[in-house]
Amino acid sequence: AQFEVHIMTSTILNSGDNAWMLTSTALVYMMTPALAFFYGGLVENKNILNQLFLSIVCMGIVTVQWCLFGYSFTFGPGNNAFGSFQFSALRYPFKFYDETNNSTISPLTFVSYQSAFAVITPALISGMISHLLRIILLLSNK
Repeated sequence: AQFEVHIMTSTILNSGDNAWMLTSTALVYMMTPALAFFYGGLVENKNILNQLFLSIVCMGIVTVQWCLFGYSFTFGPGNNAFGSFQFSALRYPFKFYDETNNSTISPLTFVSYQSAFAVITPALISGMISHLLRIILLLSNK
């Protein structure tokens, strides 16, 4: 099945759906620092701040990466395995939609909702290896 992109002509956006999706997005974003405090209770006392900083850094870096190329690479038109860079830097997702998934939420709401899950995934991974990894090592690639 080929992904077809059409110009959005008339889409009825539901304010209740948008509000619920934005509330869910905020809750997932709040889960990231809460996850840091959870993992902070599992590590030594000296590593609690390190774990919190790992999660905060994930929130900043991954959100920027998601907006620049992650959304396009995941949801852009392409083959079955990878998307494309057609929507990179969020150029077109506000004007186009997929006919098979005609949603009642705005495309930017969908981008932010998916971004929240892109942020919490590396935060989960950093919690698993927090006793092995320091924030300096994460940022310096050594």
